[in-house]
Amino acid sequence: MDTPLSTIAVVGLGTMGAGIAEVLARAGREVIGIDISETAARGAVASLEASTARAVARGRITEQERTAVLARFRTSDTLRAAAGAELVIEVVPETYEIKQQVFRELDAVVSPTAILATGTNALSVTRLAAESQHPERVLGLHFFNPAPAMKLVEVVSSVLTAPPAVEAVTALARELGKEPVAVGDRPGFVADGLLFGYLNQAAAMYEANYASREDIDAAMKLGCGLPMGPLALLDLIGIDTARTVLEAMYAESHDRLHAPAPVLGQLSGAGLTGRKAGRGFYTYDAPGGQDVVPDALTPAAEAEAGAGRAVASVGVAGSGTMASGIAEVFAKAGYGVVLAARSQEKAELAKGRIAKSLERSVAKGRLTAEARDETLGRITAAGSLDAFAEVDLAVEAVAEDLEVKQQLFAALDKVCRPGAVLATTTSSLPVVAIARATTRPEDVVGMHFFNPAPAMKLVEVVRTVLTADDVHATVRAVCAKIRKHPVDCGDRAGFIVNALLFPYLNNAIKMVEQHYASLDDIDAAMKLGGGYPMGPFELLDVVGLDVSLAIEKVLHQEFRDPGLAPAPLLEHLVAAGCLGRKTGRGFREYARR
Repeated sequence: MDTPLSTIAVVGLGTMGAGIAEVLARAGREVIGIDISETAARGAVASLEASTARAVARGRITEQERTAVLARFRTSDTLRAAAGAELVIEVVPETYEIKQQVFRELDAVVSPTAILATGTNALSVTRLAAESQHPERVLGLHFFNPAPAMKLVEVVSSVLTAPPAVEAVTALARELGKEPVAVGDRPGFVADGLLFGYLNQAAAMYEANYASREDIDAAMKLGCGLPMGPLALLDLIGIDTARTVLEAMYAESHDRLHAPAPVLGQLSGAGLTGRKAGRGFYTYDAPGGQDVVPDALTPAAEAEAGAGRAVASVGVAGSGTMASGIAEVFAKAGYGVVLAARSQEKAELAKGRIAKSLERSVAKGRLTAEARDETLGRITAAGSLDAFAEVDLAVEAVAEDLEVKQQLFAALDKVCRPGAVLATTTSSLPVVAIARATTRPEDVVGMHFFNPAPAMKLVEVVRTVLTADDVHATVRAVCAKIRKHPVDCGDRAGFIVNALLFPYLNNAIKMVEQHYASLDDIDAAMKLGGGYPMGPFELLDVVGLDVSLAIEKVLHQEFRDPGLAPAPLLEHLVAAGCLGRKTGRGFREYARR
């Protein structure tokens, strides 16, 4: 195992195998691609030829270097071709039977010192190793798709794996320009262990008709900065593959969050496995295609304007960051805005915060000085809700406390004119409970902006069982005017984004509690392997651990699922006053400003 790993065999030349072979050949390794399918082998060669041609065209490599890369890659239809390899990476279909057969045949072919790596992301490495003649040389080497672009590689050890084998492939991963993360053997490892639970919940949310596939995907892309929505990602991964991973995870965890949503089995059974089949949650232009085409579930174009109520003026209640951000958004869009706080002084301070924000936009060239002055001129600071007497839309952005919001809406009910729309920005409380504090619950709707409101494009539009149709239409029309993307959801805990985001964050905390992986490795895995803009612990510390705990408790109380119970470590940190960046310490420590 002290060999330099200069000759490497890749068994299975599907999308992942071909990508791994490309990475290795470009890094100067002699690569033997093995697949029983001649079509797959030809496809892998064609893929390497195309990618290296693009690299030459972009000036990243020379034609001479391209020729050398292509010469280092050869293909075969028999495992005997791996005889001289120092490392064999298998990426064959995710079944024990197929993988075990590959390992048994490799035992009879390769040198006893060669390392055997499985590319599984769902099956037990230990179980695969145990049936090998040399289990000490078997480990997991989990690349992410597309392998040439994704930086993360999970290096998976079983209890049988020899440390020198781990050291050798870890060094190789670094030489390939990847970021290796060492993890133990459990289904999903780190990245997929967190990712697939989230994907499964998104599938279940869609299956329950809670929100459309387009709204679920848009919510997670715009609300969390993810590169793809969960249902589109399931189509890319393969719905059958996702179901296999979840089955393996559930078999070990017995966590209901990992029990595959029935819709995954229904789609798989019908052969609607995603992009590779041309249809999954979405319909594509062809099998293997990337372009989504309209189908029977594609939403119709927005209804003509005029279905809702006329809105010319807006009242925003609150004096914090969220309230001032929302007021800025409406004023920029041309609405007259009344910004009301508990005192005139607080309202003026909030308006001053908006002035500073606008000034930053001018300094960055995003706004003209004239537009800044016009925007600020549309905002009236008020020390009382009485100033909302003539507004067409009243938006509250006060503390996330049900009693506080109910008191505010009872006051709005008395102050606002008949026909005014009353909107709450709650992220976790039941909108109907807030609406019932008024005598006109049909006029109440949820309008959940994301922080910072001027930058974030998403608004979750939450209608209760009492919300009038024209109120819902009004809010959607207003969202279009203020250049936000509305997504419709029902009145249940977490709406779309928080209902999918916070169980994922909670599961990350449980991984640390179980000493499975470190904070840094988990954050790195999700950023590099999942394309997340922030790792879960970075995000938790930014959101605030107290806020996160409160949302987790609301989700657990509503859905009564044991898997949603807040992780004890989160509760302990909050009890200790370690709330994240705002206190200087959360999961990590920060310099106090």
